[in-house]
Amino acid sequence: MRKLAFTKASEISAPKIIVAKKIYALDTEGTTPEAFLVIDDRIHQVGTVAECEAAAAAVSALTPEIVDLGEGVVVPGFIDAHAHPLMHGQMMSWVDCGPEQASSIPEIVALLSEAAKKLPAGRPVRGYGYEQRNLAEQRHPNRFELDQVATDREVYLMNASGHGGVVNSYTFELHGVDRDTPNPKGGEFFRDADGELTGELSDAACNVLTGLEGVKIGHHGPNFHLADEPEEHKRQLAAAQEDFFKGGVTTIGDAQVSRREFDMYLRLAESGDLKMRVSMYLLSHLLDEAIEMGLHGQFGNEYLSFAGIKFYSDGTLGGWTAYFPDGYVGDPCRTGQLYHDPRDYTMLIKKAHAVGLQTATHSQSPVALEMVINAIEEALAENPDADARHRIEHCGLPTPEQIKRMAQAGIMPVNQPQHHFNWGEGVEHAVGTPGERFNPLGEFERAGVPVTISSDAPVAEPRPLEALQAATSRITRRGHQLGSDDLAVSVDTALRGHTISAARALGREDELGSLEVGKRADFAVLGADPYSTPVTELAAVQVDSTWVGGNKVYTR
Repeated sequence: MRKLAFTKASEISAPKIIVAKKIYALDTEGTTPEAFLVIDDRIHQVGTVAECEAAAAAVSALTPEIVDLGEGVVVPGFIDAHAHPLMHGQMMSWVDCGPEQASSIPEIVALLSEAAKKLPAGRPVRGYGYEQRNLAEQRHPNRFELDQVATDREVYLMNASGHGGVVNSYTFELHGVDRDTPNPKGGEFFRDADGELTGELSDAACNVLTGLEGVKIGHHGPNFHLADEPEEHKRQLAAAQEDFFKGGVTTIGDAQVSRREFDMYLRLAESGDLKMRVSMYLLSHLLDEAIEMGLHGQFGNEYLSFAGIKFYSDGTLGGWTAYFPDGYVGDPCRTGQLYHDPRDYTMLIKKAHAVGLQTATHSQSPVALEMVINAIEEALAENPDADARHRIEHCGLPTPEQIKRMAQAGIMPVNQPQHHFNWGEGVEHAVGTPGERFNPLGEFERAGVPVTISSDAPVAEPRPLEALQAATSRITRRGHQLGSDDLAVSVDTALRGHTISAARALGREDELGSLEVGKRADFAVLGADPYSTPVTELAAVQVDSTWVGGNKVYTR
């Protein structure tokens, strides 16, 4: 029987007074205190060292420990409101085929072939990270090229978007997919002009990759829930946790939880190894089960909690599966797809909203966003709630008129500036000039829509300082400015977007997101002051240490 996690009483320890060169509380007043007092896992005083000493003496007989962080700059622990930790940990064990490792299809084939030599017979070969427009060939690999890696085992190369990729011929044969196999709702097996399978598959078509006993999610999203042995999954999740800590991240919104992810969180918690805070968004194929079980609001403890339901409206801009019914500028034959009929989607949102559940919908194209905004407006009209906080994940290309309606409805977009940093030029290539507005954070801010920043790891590395650089400069990794300056935001807005605004998106602003009395003592120590660092150099700012509940969990 699994034991109940987090029941062991914490050890009594002396209060800690945290001092540093600079402390940014990120409260409403913009306080920069000299110190703050931590007792157990919470902040009990913010102010001068003397005020903290007096506050400690009033509640504890133990002499407080002075934790002097020297030249360090303290900010609240970063909150990554949209990430996929287990998937991130799993990718860390796959073959990195990203642009820094491979710039052409033959180089990808060579990397995968080398990995295949080291794997036991029959073990699938898995790679990730390619983005077709970064390759010399400017296209996806095909199954015949992956057949060069292996013909006696599965080979799967995941696109950087996470919404599909390419498989070898053996994979299709194993899972009974041939030229006559119909496309599933919300996904596609791509074919050439003669109707033959190319090897590329996207979104709901990825269900075949999890096998007969694996997680099945129907047309509710891309299925990246590939199975490994439970102990291997646990190791992957622990490795991902360490990588988030390396970036100064202390809290995560897991934006696609199935039975696979929930099981691993429980295993990590049971062994006492879950140190980060996780808010879980169950994928929408579990909506009816969640409602039947009475999960009509947030539930859990300070480390592991249920937050809401994750939906998908369309695909991804990176993989050209976001929904553009008139076709992509870069490929008029591609339109992408919607995961749901608009009326069906509206009914799902209304069902969740009616019982008080927060929804978080992946949506990128203006057409898909219109479906999402309409559904939320209808749900709010039937059951008014001024603080519903329905989220739109990514929210890549909303129109100015849609942004105004988002502000009126209290909708919270959760964006990933590292997406435009890594492949903003590709979005311009895909949809033309409108792609310059990809992630219009400045427009959100001027319209009164909250700016919330996340990584979408493993689609981007969980490196908040890189996200801050992208949000404040609009300069891509290749040195190209994406759109006008007014699409960017200030360092203060970006920093709050990755802390207190992200806490609000998770419904946890009362305990996380800023350094204030009564909140959890989660913070990151930076090697330089982000406010005085040139915005084009923010990604180079190091995280020296990361603290959760007043305890150090990472040191550089």
